[in-house]
Amino acid sequence: MRIEASGADVTASRFAISPLWELTGALRVLTGERPHQALRPWLLRTQDRYRRLMRTADLEVVNALQPPNWAADFLTPVPASASTTIEEQLALVRATPVAEAHTQVADMLARRPVAPRVERILTGEDVTGYIADVLAAAWDELLTPEWPTLRAILERDLVYRAGQLISRGWAAALAGLHHRLSWRQDHIELAGFPYEDLVLGGRGLLFMPSVFIWPGLAAHMDPAWPPALIYPARGVSALWVCAARGSEAGALGKLIGASRAAVLLALEEPASTTQLAAILGQSLGGLGGHLAVLRQSGLATTARSGRAVLYSRTPVGDALVAATGAE
Repeated sequence: MRIEASGADVTASRFAISPLWELTGALRVLTGERPHQALRPWLLRTQDRYRRLMRTADLEVVNALQPPNWAADFLTPVPASASTTIEEQLALVRATPVAEAHTQVADMLARRPVAPRVERILTGEDVTGYIADVLAAAWDELLTPEWPTLRAILERDLVYRAGQLISRGWAAALAGLHHRLSWRQDHIELAGFPYEDLVLGGRGLLFMPSVFIWPGLAAHMDPAWPPALIYPARGVSALWVCAARGSEAGALGKLIGASRAAVLLALEEPASTTQLAAILGQSLGGLGGHLAVLRQSGLATTARSGRAVLYSRTPVGDALVAATGAE
């Protein structure tokens, strides 16, 4: 697929975060549709909560709207920004016109038939309210405990892309988004996507990092959405497990302490102190002390990206991590 992008499209493009996209992606992972080793730590620690949720919420109805490689658009309203909340998106789900929801439901049922009970609910007049209630229950059980870490991973990716965009332009910002995506002088190419070529015509693209799409790539080109690309957030595998690994960092932990080792491991990708606090569960005060020592020792360095100060490992820090077998 070829996406024609003019200078106006580049200006109009933006990045955003969608809590509901992460939730519906998490449900796909839990049902076994999108398993991957990088998500296994989260999957294992969520199994008990997922089993409890299946006893109390009608997940079958939501899953019916997510056949493989497809989903009803009203499940995941377009996020307004990087700070869009789950409450804002659930309100948009509830506000979906019933006729529009029924049209999307019919499309999903044609792709994968469901039990008569589920079909009655999905074709009923209160389908959007019912779905929103199930999604709210799923959010509370599955992602509320995880959202600070998830949000930190996603925001960390956005900060990195923004830094690349400001310092090196769009080609650099999009480099490494996914191996199936390539940037040319006036267009984007997507390998293996069964869509017709698209001319953006000044609309721009919506870019959304995702943990649960990992390691895949999704293109959303239906008219209900602006043209969007959902790509895997950077460093998912390392960030997912760094908090657990900090206390088991082996020689590295014995050398510099378990908490400091966790910080150094997490700095494989640039991060702010706020993001590190969310990921590692450490206090800002304690983190500040660890980061100061790592900087003084030549193991970490800082760089400014907009208003954020990002910490990252130096080559010396990389060498130490590798030499102690922590990665």
